[in-house]
Amino acid sequence: MKMKVVTFGEVLLRFSKRDDYRLTQGAQMEAHFGGSEANAAVSLAMLGNEVRYVSRLPETAMGKACEQRLREMGLNTRFINWGGPRIGTYFFEQAASLRPSRVVYDRKDSAFYNLHPSMIPWRDVFRGADVFHCSGITCALSQSATDATFEAVRTADEMGLVIACDINNRKNLWNYGAKAADVLPQLMHYSDIVFGDAGEWELVSGLPRIPFEATSSDYHIDVEAYTAMFRKIADRFPRCRKFIMGLRNEVSSNHHLLSGVLFDGEKLYTTRVYDINPVIDPMGVGDAYLAAYLHPHLVRRDDDQRCLDFSLAASTLKSTISGDFNLSTEEEIEALMDS
Repeated sequence: MKMKVVTFGEVLLRFSKRDDYRLTQGAQMEAHFGGSEANAAVSLAMLGNEVRYVSRLPETAMGKACEQRLREMGLNTRFINWGGPRIGTYFFEQAASLRPSRVVYDRKDSAFYNLHPSMIPWRDVFRGADVFHCSGITCALSQSATDATFEAVRTADEMGLVIACDINNRKNLWNYGAKAADVLPQLMHYSDIVFGDAGEWELVSGLPRIPFEATSSDYHIDVEAYTAMFRKIADRFPRCRKFIMGLRNEVSSNHHLLSGVLFDGEKLYTTRVYDINPVIDPMGVGDAYLAAYLHPHLVRRDDDQRCLDFSLAASTLKSTISGDFNLSTEEEIEALMDS
């Protein structure tokens, strides 16, 4: 069985230096196409689902190269809107030892930045689809992109799709006057499934985050504290059926510990802690997490515990893969999960 998914967001061109160089060092850069929503789309396609990716790209050689890459990864690009001057970019400086990673965005006035409502024929896009995956990042770019996002969400709601939202707060992008703490909860009110990390749940709920201080795979999560927190959050977002939190502790640049929790409105589910050393590439780990939850939950109707275990195994494997995309198969994820 396949799930028919619509994903929506800006594709980015990522530039990074090799060999742990800083952005101010060296003469060569590597380039990868990526971006949070595209990462989730590719993960879902890798798991065998039919994925329509909706975005806006410039009708240039780079725009066409981007579309080609998306199609190579199994995405349906029929509903990409063509126009605008350029692709959005970001520059990524890899963390090293005790030096943290760094991201510099260059997205203003990109093709997607200038997306407006009515540019996308949403009813045609959603016809026959099961799920709409959206992200808070699209609301951080510009007022017009925010308006286009809510146009999509309201149409998906009217047409009866399951709406999965990644809170995805990028504080460096909110520069057009709106505030993340005001806009993102509005997006969540339309959502059936919501994913975020500890800081993002703190932002949208106003509740202090619960520390995740794992230094080994033996760490035990405070079930009572997370249950109490999510009961309060569930009262605020009554439509949401699944509240998912990804947990990560960065011991050093290449030593991370990952886990997660899931709340279904009544019960909290926890999973194991993965001790990952070395981490090859931390980008896209959260995107892999949400995509991997949707697949067993909506396609195979697995129980919440198995869905959460599958999600964490997928995000763990992404930590070992260079680039933004998670190229892990369902068989590989299950092999790790069941080991």
